[in-house]
Amino acid sequence: MVLLIHHPISPFSRKARILMGEKRILFVLKEEDPWNLSEEAMRLNPAGELPIFVFDGNVITGNNAICEFLEEVHNDKDAKLINGDIRHHAEIRRLTEWFDYKFYREVYRNLVAEKVFKRFTSGTAPDSRVLKKGINNLKFHMEYLDWLCENRKFLAGDNFSLADISAAAQLSIIDYLGDISWDDYKNAKLWYSKIKSRPSFKEILKDNIKGILPSKHYSNLDF
Repeated sequence: MVLLIHHPISPFSRKARILMGEKRILFVLKEEDPWNLSEEAMRLNPAGELPIFVFDGNVITGNNAICEFLEEVHNDKDAKLINGDIRHHAEIRRLTEWFDYKFYREVYRNLVAEKVFKRFTSGTAPDSRVLKKGINNLKFHMEYLDWLCENRKFLAGDNFSLADISAAAQLSIIDYLGDISWDDYKNAKLWYSKIKSRPSFKEILKDNIKGILPSKHYSNLDF
């Protein structure tokens, strides 16, 4: 049995779920609150981070380690997500890192941590200064995403890849909260519509964050 310990607000959990969906791997989900991990989750991953990938008594932690493992083990030609030649591999990894680290640090932490984490940890209101910083950073990232989508079929080139998964995993949470003005980014909007239409994204669009309703268009494939 493949078990993924996750939370719907964790972009790296979503990343692993989408990737396994693309590779048609059957798995079971177990939800843990990232702000209040159980003793069992901490035992499996002392770093205190999600997701945690468990199979046949083995445990893999760290979103990159999980994704690289799945890419190496399930490497059928039609399911490769680090695809193309060596230059494409580098570009896929560059953009994957961009969203996993830069976007996460500059946008996710400022918006999601304020709007969601504080709600469940301290019960305090979001800091408007932090939210403003997150929105300003989001505009920069969306402009870059829109430029990529104007010049490429998918983010790293002609083929759907791990870069698209990494970006969509992050953006889907921001979109859930209703913070993306998609009409200002026509190319990115078309790209995201294609991503939302993939079977691997179906369950992501059913995610529900307790006490927080999704934006009206969140699960609408055509916005």
